[in-house]
Amino acid sequence: MKFENKITNDNIALIAVCMASLMFGLEISSVPVILPTIEKVLHGNFKDIQWIMNAYTIACTTVLMATGTLADRYGRKRIFLINLSLFGITSLLCGLAPSTKILIAGRFLQGMAGGAMFICAIAILSHQFQEGQKRSRAFAIWGVTVGIGLGFGPIIGGIIVALSNWQWVFLTFVPLTIITLLLGFSGIQESSDPQAKKLDIFGIITLSLSVFGLTYFITQGPQLGFTSATAISVISAATMSFFIFLLVERSHQHPMFDFSVFKISNFSGAIMGSVGMNFSFWPFIIYLPIYFQSGLGYGIITAGLSLLAYTLPTLVIPPLAERLSMRYQPRIVIPLGLFTIGLGFVLMKFGSSAEHASWLTMLPGSLLAGTGLGLTNTPTTNTATGSVTGNRAGMASGIDMSARLITLAINIALMGFILVEGILAYLKGALPKSVNPSQLHSLAEKIASGNFATLREILPELSSLDTSGVIVHSALTYGFGLVLLYGGIGVWILSMLSFIIFGSGKSRQ
Repeated sequence: MKFENKITNDNIALIAVCMASLMFGLEISSVPVILPTIEKVLHGNFKDIQWIMNAYTIACTTVLMATGTLADRYGRKRIFLINLSLFGITSLLCGLAPSTKILIAGRFLQGMAGGAMFICAIAILSHQFQEGQKRSRAFAIWGVTVGIGLGFGPIIGGIIVALSNWQWVFLTFVPLTIITLLLGFSGIQESSDPQAKKLDIFGIITLSLSVFGLTYFITQGPQLGFTSATAISVISAATMSFFIFLLVERSHQHPMFDFSVFKISNFSGAIMGSVGMNFSFWPFIIYLPIYFQSGLGYGIITAGLSLLAYTLPTLVIPPLAERLSMRYQPRIVIPLGLFTIGLGFVLMKFGSSAEHASWLTMLPGSLLAGTGLGLTNTPTTNTATGSVTGNRAGMASGIDMSARLITLAINIALMGFILVEGILAYLKGALPKSVNPSQLHSLAEKIASGNFATLREILPELSSLDTSGVIVHSALTYGFGLVLLYGGIGVWILSMLSFIIFGSGKSRQ
C-alpha cells in the first residue's frame, strides 16, 4: 500500500514540475507573437518591445546561479513553491499592466521567479526520481512538456489574443499556478544539501550588471549617440563590471564559474553550441512575428500557425539528435546542427525577399532552422554536463544556461539594432534628402515594430511619397534580410569554431 502511495506521490510531483516547466516555456514563446499588439495598445515603441523580452531574459540570468545554492541550503521544494507563487503574482502584474514601463518591470520580476522555478524543477526531478527506468521516464516526459511549451507557444498566444485580449496571455498563468501549487504541496518531497556552498553574491551582481549594461548600450545607443558621454559611461561601466566578475570568480572559494572547465574541449565545443542557438534561432523568434504580421499582412492566428514551422522541429528532432550523437559523436552533430540553423537563415533571407513572399517561401528555411536547433539542443546540454565529473555537473549546467541566456539577451538587442539600421539605410535612399534625420530614425523604428498606422504622424508627407506603401514594405523586407544574414553567417562561424574546439585538447575531466 505504501508503495502504491509512493508511486502516486511521484506522479503528482511529476505533473507539478511539468506544469511549472510548461508555463516557463509558454511564457518565453507565446509573448513574441503578441508584441506588435502590445506595442499598439499600450502606445509603446520599438525599444519597449525589445525590453519586454530582454527584461525576462536578463532576470533569468540574474537568479540562475543563485537559485541552485539557495535551494540546496533551504530546501528545493520550499524554494520551488515560493518562486512558483511569485510567478503567479508577477503574471497577474503583467496582465494588469497599464503601460509598457510597468509591463517591463513586471516581466523582470516574472523572469526572476520563472528562472528560479525552472532550475528548482530540474533539481526536484533529480532527487525524486533516482532509479534508472523511472528517472529516464520522468525526464523524458519533462523534456517533451518543455518542448510543447516552446513549440506551441506562438499559436497559443495568437489564439488567446484572437478570442480575448493580450492580457490573458499572462493572466492564464494565475489559475495554472494555483493548481500547480496544490499539486506541489501534496506530491513533492523536500530535499536539501546540508553542505551547500556559499552564495557567490559578487559574481552574480557583476555578471548581471555587465550584461544589462551592454544590452542597454546596444538598445539605447542610437538615441543617446554611441559616442555620447552617457553611452560611453554605460559601456565603460559594463566592461569594468565584467573584468571585476573575472577577478571575483578567480579569487572566490566557491565560484559560480570555474573557468578551468573551458580547458576541456568537449565542454567548450558544447558551449559554442549553446551560444550558436541563442545567437540566431531564439532571438529571431522575437522579430519573426513582426515580419509575418506586418511584412506579409497575416492576422495573429495565421502568424502563429506560420511560426509552427519554425518551432515544431525543435520538439520532434531531439530523439533523432540523440541517436546521431551516439553514432557519430557530439563533435559532429553539434557543429552540423549549427550549420543547419545557418542554412535555414540564408534560405529564409531568400524567401523573405521573393517577389511574392509568403509563408510558403519562408517554409524551407523555417523548417531547416528548427531542425538545426533540434539537432543541437539536447546534445549540447548532455555533452556540457557529461564532460565533467559528477560533482561539477551542476556548475557546468549553470554555465551552459548562462551562456544561452546572456547570448539571447545581447542578440535580441543586436538584431533589433540591425533591423532598424537596415530600414533606415533603405529609407535614406528611397525618400528625399530633405527629410529630417530624426524623423527618418523614428520612422524606421515604427516600421521595425510593425506599427504602420502612426507613420503619418511622424512624416505627414509620407502618404504622397509612398502612395501604395511599397517603400515601407521594401524597407522592412530589406532590414529583415540583413538580420537573417547576420544570424546565418554568425552561426556558421560559431559552427566552425565548435568543430575546431571539439578536435583539440582533452575531452573530459
